[in-house]
Amino acid sequence: MRRSNTQKIDELILQVLKESKLDGKLKEYELIKSWEKVIGKNVANATTDIYIRNRKLFVKIRSSIIRNELLIIREGLIKALNREVKAHVIDDIVLR
Repeated sequence: MRRSNTQKIDELILQVLKESKLDGKLKEYELIKSWEKVIGKNVANATTDIYIRNRKLFVKIRSSIIRNELLIIREGLIKALNREVKAHVIDDIVLR
């Protein structure tokens, strides 16, 4: 016997996350975890700290050369990271 009001478990989890306003934090976590995939392993290895605050991604880079290269491609990087998580999570990147 099949019930008419059944839902998939993933839909229910997403609904609970939205209702408790945790879906934004989950997307931020996904974006940080996708940093290496989007930017590449070599650049990710030069990253020492990464976090999001007020829709800005803060990234601490050990190499000034890599930091300057990332500054050049900043806009494309923002788009690529947001596209990776399928949401508009960040508006800017601060490189230190």
